Amino acid sequence: MTPIVAVTFALPPHQRAVVADALGSAAEPVYLTDLDDAARAATLRSAAAVLAHDTGKELRPNEAGLLQSARLVQFVTAGIDFIRFDQLPATIPVASNGGAYAEPMAEHGLALILAAAKRLPIEHAALARGEFNQHTRNRMLAGRTCGILGFGGIGQAMARVTRALGMRIHAVNRSGRSDAPTDWLGAIRDLDALLAASDVLVISTPLTPATRGLIGARELTLMKPDAILVNLARGEIIQEAALFAHLQAHPDFFACIDAWWVEPVRHGVFRMDYAFLSLPNVIGSPHNSASVPGMIEAGLRRAIANVRRALAGEAPHYVLAPEERRN
Repeated sequence: MTPIVAVTFALPPHQRAVVADALGSAAEPVYLTDLDDAARAATLRSAAAVLAHDTGKELRPNEAGLLQSARLVQFVTAGIDFIRFDQLPATIPVASNGGAYAEPMAEHGLALILAAAKRLPIEHAALARGEFNQHTRNRMLAGRTCGILGFGGIGQAMARVTRALGMRIHAVNRSGRSDAPTDWLGAIRDLDALLAASDVLVISTPLTPATRGLIGARELTLMKPDAILVNLARGEIIQEAALFAHLQAHPDFFACIDAWWVEPVRHGVFRMDYAFLSLPNVIGSPHNSASVPGMIEAGLRRAIANVRRALAGEAPHYVLAPEERRN
């Protein structure tokens, strides 16, 4: 019999066609939103895998307990810190869609870095005031060090675009190992060395209990006074008050913030506890680094590819470790 992949959320016809094409003959997608209660239960009991966006909203109470045959719960989003892992069976592997949107995010990150290094927002505002600061120096990035905290798909994509500018690549990940090229690679215990060396620091690590609040006042003090910090991950990785104070005290230090502490998708509202956007050394964007045409479809294909690995008996990528499944 053809395995069933239970899809927990609604998709329009053209995206259903993408899912069907990506699965091919490996499995049949069944959409829970199309089914009555009895059929939903039967599908979950027999599903070989689950494709989900937010199981806390898409599965009804007690439905997760029906999963008996699933080899993987695969999410379509790269960041899944908002998922209620305690509602999912502990015996079933859970995977994020790590790196699924890496290419547009890396382009966005590069744009933020260049805007900060070249002082574009500052000089644009100065021109609007009638000031023509032609001889105020900006920065070259070639020969400088791009530090990357979190060297998965997004971090590696950032390494490719910044290396093209002639930057050295220093990176930190959980294991301290990677097949992707770097000039220096460390584990999380080497974070202090990464911070001290970085002219640009890109944060692209998942939000987990271990990374929540990882960058605070002490860590910011280790960085160069004119460093550029880019957050493409989650706001909560950086201590909000500490960053605001550091930016006020170090006017040559730049923060490029795409990921905020309180955002509409995860929290229902956008809010800042500190007036970051009043500071000239802050560049903000509305967590839209992956919002380009075609990326939903590309993300679906990458998630399905991971599902197919699990169905084929191969080890899926981006499976959460037990300590990462604590809410």
